Amino acid sequence: MAERQAATAPWSPPAASAAGAPAAPRPSPWLKGLPFIGPVLLFIVWDLAVRLGMVKPILLPPPADTIATLITGLAGGSLLVDFAVTVWRTLQAFLIAAVVGVPMGVLLGSNEKAYRSVEFLIDFFRSTPSSALIPLFLMIFGVSDVNKVAIAAFGALLIVVFNSAYGVMNARKQRVMAAKVMGASRWQIFRDVLVWESLQPTFVGLRSAVSMALVIVIVAEMFIGSDSGLGHRIINSQQVMNVRDMYASILAAGALGYALNILFLVAERRIVHWSGR
Repeated sequence: MAERQAATAPWSPPAASAAGAPAAPRPSPWLKGLPFIGPVLLFIVWDLAVRLGMVKPILLPPPADTIATLITGLAGGSLLVDFAVTVWRTLQAFLIAAVVGVPMGVLLGSNEKAYRSVEFLIDFFRSTPSSALIPLFLMIFGVSDVNKVAIAAFGALLIVVFNSAYGVMNARKQRVMAAKVMGASRWQIFRDVLVWESLQPTFVGLRSAVSMALVIVIVAEMFIGSDSGLGHRIINSQQVMNVRDMYASILAAGALGYALNILFLVAERRIVHWSGR
């Protein structure tokens, strides 16, 4: 009787093994400093190249002077104004791409025949350098801020649509089948399974799209008539040989791109916390 009760009793892990389970190892404190090794090495090599005369200071100023120019400019100088203008244009382009691209990608992905019918157009324009389309957008929108935002939004939109659509099409078949077995309708499967399954690749697309939008905005500020923005500042400083301001503007653009990427990584980990499970 005792053996039969033991055989039918629900299984539970032994208390001793649970108590004696090894704790998860804590990451070493020095690992937190790993992301700073690359920038430090870059500035060391940069400084040595200038000090040893490998590059003339007129072409490459010392890193300390460049960083001082960057800090001064962002602390209330004219660099701050151009930085804010580029951020605003980038956010405008990204929001347009996200608001239009995510629903479009999810809808196309839920109907594979519909996506295949426009796949060539998406891949063609996604593979075409956005700078090659600048003359086209100049003819449509003229020389204005709308032009810069429009071409950046177009380039970012294609990335968002592509990732969102493939996220829906590659949703885990087991979950879709389980929902069908439980009697879920097509709308319920779309709303409760496909949309959620597409979130992880959609965030990857959004992260890539915001970087693309920043790149296109800066290129547009360089080569389309503009009197503000980091791209305008970089090309203008290069023409008057103000190299400190030019490199400071380049560092500001790089820092902006890195900050946007980190922001989306954090958002993805908090929102799509079930990714990979």
